Amino acid sequence: MKKIMMSAVALTAIMGSMSVVSAADKGIDIVTTGQAVVYYNTAAKNNTDQTLFGGHSDGTNNINNDNTRANFGIQLNLDADLKNGFTFGSQLNYLGTLGLEKNIVTNTMQNTNGGTAENNIADDIYLSKLYIAKQLGNTTLKLGRQELPKSLSPFAFSEGWNVFKNTFDAILAVNTDIKDTTLVGAYVSKSNHNGFGNDMSSFTDLSINNNAITGAAGVAINGEAYMLTVANKSIPMTAITASYYQLNNVGTAGTAGNGEGASIIWADAAVAGKDLPMGLKVGLQGGQISPEASDLDDTTAFGVKVGMAPVKGLNVCLAYTSVNDGTAHVQNSGGVKTPLYTQMIANQGAIKSDNDTMMLKAAYNTGEYGAVILQATQSTDNSDTDRDLTDIELVYKVKAGGVNFLAAYINQTWSEKDANGVDQQDIVRVVARYNF
Repeated sequence: MKKIMMSAVALTAIMGSMSVVSAADKGIDIVTTGQAVVYYNTAAKNNTDQTLFGGHSDGTNNINNDNTRANFGIQLNLDADLKNGFTFGSQLNYLGTLGLEKNIVTNTMQNTNGGTAENNIADDIYLSKLYIAKQLGNTTLKLGRQELPKSLSPFAFSEGWNVFKNTFDAILAVNTDIKDTTLVGAYVSKSNHNGFGNDMSSFTDLSINNNAITGAAGVAINGEAYMLTVANKSIPMTAITASYYQLNNVGTAGTAGNGEGASIIWADAAVAGKDLPMGLKVGLQGGQISPEASDLDDTTAFGVKVGMAPVKGLNVCLAYTSVNDGTAHVQNSGGVKTPLYTQMIANQGAIKSDNDTMMLKAAYNTGEYGAVILQATQSTDNSDTDRDLTDIELVYKVKAGGVNFLAAYINQTWSEKDANGVDQQDIVRVVARYNF
């Protein structure tokens, strides 16, 4: 992070044609941070013509089978202390491809124009954050486009798995007047919805079921979401978080809101402390999504996890989650991931609805040579499709030369074939991220 004195003229050149006075004349400090990212993802399903590492079995890069994706991105954050308790935050993202779509990939992980890498190659920028915050005693009020953390907003949060995080148009208030307690209130209206190949410059309505946008059975939020979260650490070695959402103007998928609403109640309790044996950590979570419409069923879910560090550098975790057959999915309303303990890199489709899932994870940190993670889930599909999923993931993370590298291999096997005869998929992901 670098702190510099900067004129508003430079800020205008980056953020757009704003009419502002000189920040330097007012003694305003502007802090700049950012990152540069190269992201590559390739996948292959059996009984198709897809092959790993570029194109298909016929040697072509058929854009209609977008199994290999890449992006190059640069992110710049500009934050300023405006005095009198006011602060300003902004984030500008550039998304490109380095021309990789011309030979080794068929699509992008993220874009800014809703198109594919082949027929919509124009590199472009978009504004992912732009907010003003005000400190009032122990209360912080933030208005504008911003990130929301999963720890305090489990059903509207910014996901970090893609090139860049998704953000939200929101009003956020955080208060810490009560000892060991954080109160969070939020009004959330739109997000740019993290996902494969999503247009990150487009901010649209939230959705409880991500596939509700395409008209599949589900619940879409066509109005607004209100949230209240209470996080408390009064009990020794215990952190308890409870969230309530009120969703207004909710309709069945593919239709406009019908004036009816839905509510979400979600709670999480985590026990951890240095005095516990072998670094023992225990977590409990659970809640319910309750649409008001009579033709939509309530969704209930719960989870438990136990983790420990039996030897130096090694952490192991065992988790179990269960979701019933309610209409709404247990899923981020601004992305594709879930708040469930059994969430891994690519298994969200199997765990967000009507399933029981077991997860086993082991992570070993070697120190300067990085960390190795082996994790696996077994998901029992309780729906009529009866496609149980076994997901095995091997991940390596290391920081070298100031660059954070991630390499992952994922193998997914289903107990039944889908309509296209697919019952197995392999995924390889490589990411290089330099923070400055």
